[in-house]
Amino acid sequence: MSQHAAKQAPLSLDPGLTPKAWREAFAVNGRLHVPGILTADSAARLHAGLALDTPWSGVVGIGTKLWTLPLDGPGALSEADDLALDRQVAEETRNGFGFRFDNFRVSDEIEAGRREGRLVEAAYDLLNGAAFLDFVRDLTGDDRPAYCDSQATRYRPGHFLTEHDDHADGKNRLYAYVLNLTPNWRADWGGLLLFLDGDGHVAEGYTPSFNALNIFRVPQKHAVTYVTPHAAAPRLSLTGWIRSKR
Repeated sequence: MSQHAAKQAPLSLDPGLTPKAWREAFAVNGRLHVPGILTADSAARLHAGLALDTPWSGVVGIGTKLWTLPLDGPGALSEADDLALDRQVAEETRNGFGFRFDNFRVSDEIEAGRREGRLVEAAYDLLNGAAFLDFVRDLTGDDRPAYCDSQATRYRPGHFLTEHDDHADGKNRLYAYVLNLTPNWRADWGGLLLFLDGDGHVAEGYTPSFNALNIFRVPQKHAVTYVTPHAAAPRLSLTGWIRSKR
């Protein structure tokens, strides 16, 4: 039996969370940074699952165009082609929307019936379980949250996500979330989640913090800053949207 196919204990939220006590703080700007969202054991195991047992692909977006790229084996870019793609993405996203990072679309795989016993699948189950959805309802005072989609993301040097607000017609997105699972990140490595005001100034920014949840109301302008060449480790997280049924 492969490592990821072994039976895993469920992941758990920290039992000491007090979402109703944070409701007023969330209401001020429609966003909140929640440290210690998981139990220590759950956070450590989920970090290991992301670092060691996640089948990453590269993903590049320019405007409405999207490419998924294998990172090794047939179809993987040569070093020269990878640099050329970086130049193209930089040129075409200079004044518009774009991104480049690695991902694994957890909810797409699960909803297609492809479960392989990975820790990220257990995380999807946690995010769609009563404990987490009740946490969100208690935090926001909103009884509509019914479902969380999820993708694992990995930002390496040169990766970024430009300004956008997450609005999408017909997607029923209520809130966005980032479950950060990167130990010992430095702000000067980049990869910061920035929230932008109407004048384009940075209203608030969150540094990736291990075992912390960032949650914010949709729509809201935000971006993930360029990860610098001297970043010593990848920025790992689970991200997605918390949705209503209609």
